[in-house]
Amino acid sequence: MALFLLVLAVCLLVIGSVLALLLMSRTPRYRTEPEHLLELFDQALENRVNENEWHAVIGHPIRHDEYLEGVRRRAYRLMDEHGRYGRLARGRSLLDATGHEELAALRDHLAARLRLQRGTDDSTRHER
Repeated sequence: MALFLLVLAVCLLVIGSVLALLLMSRTPRYRTEPEHLLELFDQALENRVNENEWHAVIGHPIRHDEYLEGVRRRAYRLMDEHGRYGRLARGRSLLDATGHEELAALRDHLAARLRLQRGTDDSTRHER
């Protein structure tokens, strides 16, 4: 009887600790930041981006920032309008010439907005 109680206690302890760990742990979240988009756009403009990486970042909705979601949607539309799937495998650019120009403009706009935000953040820090 003592052996039964010992085995039961050990099993309950193991199952209880596993349940406690599962309840306390959270699912990982990927949060796309402006720097991620800028890096991806730079890679796409330099023809160094992997198509899978492009689709992983651009295909994932951005819920925490409405402006970044708009940028992501514009990049998604650029791929639909000016991109051809499989172009990178053939040694060509991800986007055609028009798409390349529009992506460069989108990248410059995002970079300018990020610099403006950081400049505003820095000036408020210096005032304190």
